[in-house]
Amino acid sequence: MNALGPSVAALGGGHGLATTLGAVRQYAQSIVGVVSVGDDGGSSGRLRDELHVAPPGDVRRCLSALATRDSLLARSLEHRFDSGTLQGHPIGNLLLTGLAMVSGELQDAIDEVGALLGAAGRIVPATTQPVTLVADSDAGVLTGQVTIERSTGITNLRFDPIEPTASPLAIAAVEQADQIIIGPGSLFTSVLATAVVPEILDALRRSNGQKVFVANIANDKAEARGFGLAEHLDAIVDHGVTVDAVVAQTGSAAGAVDRTTVPIITADLAHNDGWSHDPTKLGAVLADLRGDRLNVPV
Repeated sequence: MNALGPSVAALGGGHGLATTLGAVRQYAQSIVGVVSVGDDGGSSGRLRDELHVAPPGDVRRCLSALATRDSLLARSLEHRFDSGTLQGHPIGNLLLTGLAMVSGELQDAIDEVGALLGAAGRIVPATTQPVTLVADSDAGVLTGQVTIERSTGITNLRFDPIEPTASPLAIAAVEQADQIIIGPGSLFTSVLATAVVPEILDALRRSNGQKVFVANIANDKAEARGFGLAEHLDAIVDHGVTVDAVVAQTGSAAGAVDRTTVPIITADLAHNDGWSHDPTKLGAVLADLRGDRLNVPV
């Protein structure tokens, strides 16, 4: 570990990964956010369908979380048009899409916007091309991120194509990180959608970095409705993901402690809204985990 702070790789998508990045920037020397590109809803889905590009929404949120310059661009990235043909599109999605179409590479677009924002770390897509999420459910085989997140009884998340090519930058980030944060976020369509990309899962298994699962404070999507911490842990184990520690909201570990030998660290992590994580609180816990008081590998 760097004397000035650890190198951290954070895996996921959407609001959850953006929150984690806001937390780790408080103590990490080097940050890489590895983002799913399986989104097919909202503005991202429209751009993906109409222009055949990678969905930019999760990337945009993460860049916003890492922005350090109080620039017009930083303040505008999340602004959504509220009328006309661009209604529903955030400025950041259009900017990333345009730059990616000109350069031919989403990574080039991400790095360009990151430089303009003075980003405190780097964002990389999990895969080199957009993927379609596929899963089994109570209703049969489901295809697509939006369809899966609205369904229940989800198991066996996988991809189309079956073996998507992972970004070499994502693989390297996982292999080289001192600490790897998995979650929070939508269990199947964000967290596992990144962690079980085959080459990334292999990198997780090879890595000597400390692997931490950050559990959700609340579940508001059908895909994990009724899941407690125990069910979340069962799902990540069923998909081949193993971790060294779990971080969860105070009072949420009941029923889970008997299901795992992994240390479960509970703390007040909730934002004032009651359902999301407070980045400052989460950052303090994750920074503390870099110590050895729980005999967690470092």
